[in-house]
Amino acid sequence: MSRGANQEHTGHQARNNSEEQDTSPEAHNDHGGHKDHTGHEEKFRRLFWINTLLSIPVLVFSSTIQDFLGYRIPNFFGSAWITPIFAVVVFIVGGIPFIQMAVPKIRKRQPGMMTLISLAIIVAFVYSLAAQIFSLGSTFFWELVTLIDIMLLGHWIEMRSVRQASGALDELVKLMPDTTERIREDGELEEVPLSKLEAGDRVLVRPGGSVPADGEVVDGQSDVDESMITGESKPVGKSPGVKVIGGTINGDGSLRVEVTATGDLTTLAGIMRLIDEAQQSKSDTQVLADKAAGWLFYIAVGSAVLTAAAWLIAVGMDVQVISRVATVLVIACPHALGLAIPLVVAITTSIGARNGILVRDRIALEKVREVDTVIFDKTGTLTRGEFGVVKIAATGDLSDDEILAFAAAVESDSEHTIARGIRTAAEEKELSVPKATNFKAIQGRGVRAEIESELVYVGGPAMLENLGLSLPEKLREFESAASARGQSVVHVIRREKVLGSLALADVIREESAAVIKRLHEKGIKVVILTGDSQAVAESVAEELDIDQFFAEVLPEDKDKMVQKLQDEGKQVAMVGDGVNDAPALTRADVGIAIGSGTDVAVESAGLILVKSNPMDVVRILALSHASHRKMVRNLIWATGYNVIALPLAAGVLSPVGIVLSPAVGALLMSLSTVIVAVNAQLLHRQDLSWA
Repeated sequence: MSRGANQEHTGHQARNNSEEQDTSPEAHNDHGGHKDHTGHEEKFRRLFWINTLLSIPVLVFSSTIQDFLGYRIPNFFGSAWITPIFAVVVFIVGGIPFIQMAVPKIRKRQPGMMTLISLAIIVAFVYSLAAQIFSLGSTFFWELVTLIDIMLLGHWIEMRSVRQASGALDELVKLMPDTTERIREDGELEEVPLSKLEAGDRVLVRPGGSVPADGEVVDGQSDVDESMITGESKPVGKSPGVKVIGGTINGDGSLRVEVTATGDLTTLAGIMRLIDEAQQSKSDTQVLADKAAGWLFYIAVGSAVLTAAAWLIAVGMDVQVISRVATVLVIACPHALGLAIPLVVAITTSIGARNGILVRDRIALEKVREVDTVIFDKTGTLTRGEFGVVKIAATGDLSDDEILAFAAAVESDSEHTIARGIRTAAEEKELSVPKATNFKAIQGRGVRAEIESELVYVGGPAMLENLGLSLPEKLREFESAASARGQSVVHVIRREKVLGSLALADVIREESAAVIKRLHEKGIKVVILTGDSQAVAESVAEELDIDQFFAEVLPEDKDKMVQKLQDEGKQVAMVGDGVNDAPALTRADVGIAIGSGTDVAVESAGLILVKSNPMDVVRILALSHASHRKMVRNLIWATGYNVIALPLAAGVLSPVGIVLSPAVGALLMSLSTVIVAVNAQLLHRQDLSWA
């Protein structure tokens, strides 16, 4: 499967989840195609600065602003038209994009933030232009430009917060090499692009190389790292007759493989389709601000109709009626509403980043607070994803540390994962490791080396069989118990005697137990999904007090398992780090990737744990709850002034001489905006321990 052959997959992207994310009429389609948020972020950043500069003359020459600040600019020829001319430019450059975004929602009769903004700026623009030309009285030019500027700023902040790359499928494609070495009928090798491979071809997979397609080994022996596909933490031995998966990484041996599937028929392509389907299955949701804006739209229109009717009855058709209606419609769209959510999102993402949490999808952060089930991939998430020595047994002649030191010495020249685990364990204990010479790997059995002129062997059951040795009772029981837990066991042998044994397994992270305990305290169910064996999964689940585990799960089954839990009414968060987790990460209500994991897992998730610390799952939950509380409070502040401003703007108290002027309405808008900004900043005091 070549990169070119998979180009059709890389353009897919999850649908945007809110109206504000769509920034052009073309973006509002129902096909779920890719949307370039990076381009949209740049667009709104540019529009904000351009319109802010264009707004300066409007504000400087506005008589209302001059009255507020106590200065006066002398009149000169054309000075009266500086404010309206620049306001018209701001409306065209910065206001039209919002109107374009509102059109699809109007057609669907789904008013929200865009429709409310559009209503306000259109009314302010048309009324102010008419008032300027026909001398009808006060205009809304400075309110118009500041409203557009603040909405552009809010949209820019939001685009930056919700920008979500569509790199998951691209990263999957990168697992495949661009070319491979095909074996011709005469036995010679030829380098060909993957798109030229066909079922039945034979290829050479060199040590450390990627398997180019699904196939079956016909010659050679090696260990293949399949963790990025199957989730199996240990390299899998391959020999003639054993199947291999395209995209996996070959170990130290050379393999000759007969291709059985290429292109869209490979396992990797199947995973890509699952990711694509899971992305497209995301349902559209509306954020709190959009819901509030939808209600305000109806309130504004209703208030305007009632205002017009009341004033027509009271004074008849008059310019004052038009002014009252326009004032109601303009101040119904509070500036603060455009910042209420984006400010909280921006501050939340900043706090998250300082705590090792990257927010790629703000909808995911909002939804975390609703999660009642957290699924962890085992390898690389609750565990380190690397082999380590978990237990040692000695016969009595040597101590446990001496057994480990001997094993580390013999394995000093080996690159096998078990050898690295033994050496790492010795380094962590700061042991004095003796010098070993004449190292030799014994294929399929283990290794040997000379220590102080004596041969020392390290290997498993095959090594014992080769040397004609048997285990003493103590070590036999040790091996049996370790094997039952899915652990690998190697023995240290000297002078035809087994000195001791070491059990190795994927090491559990120190933080994992505390994470599970904290989640349980909050009433959240914890589940493990892993490609590892039943014994390994059961051992980890027992040690960490996991509620439920599923072992030997293939990638497509992980995806189905998430969906099964969702069908049961569960709100599911998936925490994973590998390619095999990507479909489940995208299918889950919330996908959380361990940052040290593969790029594709990171690209498939809405939230990323940069420090690879599972305790950050608890911090995400705390941040989500705090963020939601701030959003609700900000929306109350942002819209609350309408309770007072709208009736006054409509003239309810005009019989007693109290009428809200556009200038006072604008002042109330500004005050609401300041309160929202200050309230959002208080998020910095949030305790993420989720106490």
